[in-house]
Amino acid sequence: MESYRKGGYHAVRVGDQFAGGRYIAQRKLGWGQFSTVWLAYDTRTSQYVALKIQKSAAQFAEAALHEIEVLSAIANGDPSNSKCVVRLMDHFKHTGPNGQHLCMVLEFLGDSLLRLIRYNRYKGLGLNKIREICKCILMGLDYLHRELGIIHCDLKPENILLFSTIDPTKDPVRSGLTPILERPEGNPNGGVTMNIIEKKLKRRARRAVLKISERRASMGGTAKCERTLDGIDMRCKVVDFGNACWADKQFAEEIQTRQYRAPEVILQAGYSFSIDMWSFACTAFELATGDMLFTPNSGQGFSEDEDHLALMMELLGKMPRKVAIGGAKSKDFFDRHGDLKRIRRLKFWPLDRLLVEKYKFSENDAREFAEFLCPIFDFAPEKRPTAQQCLQHPWFNLRNSTQDEMKNEANMGKLNVGMGNLKIKVGK
Repeated sequence: MESYRKGGYHAVRVGDQFAGGRYIAQRKLGWGQFSTVWLAYDTRTSQYVALKIQKSAAQFAEAALHEIEVLSAIANGDPSNSKCVVRLMDHFKHTGPNGQHLCMVLEFLGDSLLRLIRYNRYKGLGLNKIREICKCILMGLDYLHRELGIIHCDLKPENILLFSTIDPTKDPVRSGLTPILERPEGNPNGGVTMNIIEKKLKRRARRAVLKISERRASMGGTAKCERTLDGIDMRCKVVDFGNACWADKQFAEEIQTRQYRAPEVILQAGYSFSIDMWSFACTAFELATGDMLFTPNSGQGFSEDEDHLALMMELLGKMPRKVAIGGAKSKDFFDRHGDLKRIRRLKFWPLDRLLVEKYKFSENDAREFAEFLCPIFDFAPEKRPTAQQCLQHPWFNLRNSTQDEMKNEANMGKLNVGMGNLKIKVGK
């Protein structure tokens, strides 16, 4: 609530009108550090859209202008809207009590891959579905990198949205939602407060129900019912270009979300399109296992960055000396021989063995998946394959039988029950 002030968010109520009455707010879809996002109805085209309303302070307005510039280039280069990247449909300014807010109108999409992973209870999705998702992400990256010269800089499951919602009732088109065209009756100011109180009560009730069902399950009662991914459209698009840049016009050194950050970014050794490829490979692993690949922590005598580099080397082998000592921050972590200064004992666990031993993949699936991912995890950025090259990889021509998929999913289910969904980190 304290962010709804001058320079902050614009308070929206269902039925509020934007752009001279063209767009009408239907319900809140989400929010971020810079903006809130609303499902809106476009009265001119009779379509549902996503309306992103930026905070009004100067630095947020500047960030929005940059994002609009990137999204406009993306839309202009893809008139048929077939490149697996979110489409900007309109943008305008809206003046409210907290200032002037830049607004973006984007096509309405479904749930994020992060929500899909959660919906599937962190079990791993099955390789056929992962191939379908990966193909879309790579088509989007190929378009951004090769045709536009844009680096996304923050690729992760949260920033990849399915074409439609997991739950059909949440999709305004599939559920046949009747658009709200005017503000519902009632106290115009009481709505916001009531909404918050209702949400808190609902959340408390959900928590109580969850506790009861968990207690029942632990007492040998019925466990959670299986969730099926059948019928969910796995096509997806890359979204959120708030951190994106042109390869020849970079403006930030600290980029990417921690767990998906490439080694050259940690070492400040310069970066290019290949940082997105690293994040893509981390995302593909997460889809296959339900776990983030790298979850670094700081410890006694070493930083989160150093732990991150150690985790990378435990999986991928020793970093070549030339790469290790090639960044502005290399001296903080490595000695002149290219060894980590503070974390000396590494326990190596290669990707194919990790998939078999921890995630119960078959030898065959593990080998094929690791053969696809390992080249993308090359420590030398220039040696990583491009998105275009990845799309040509033979892994995309493989098909797992339904039986294999079910067996893998069952193994992942057992694994997650056994581990209580804990992330187990390779020890130092």
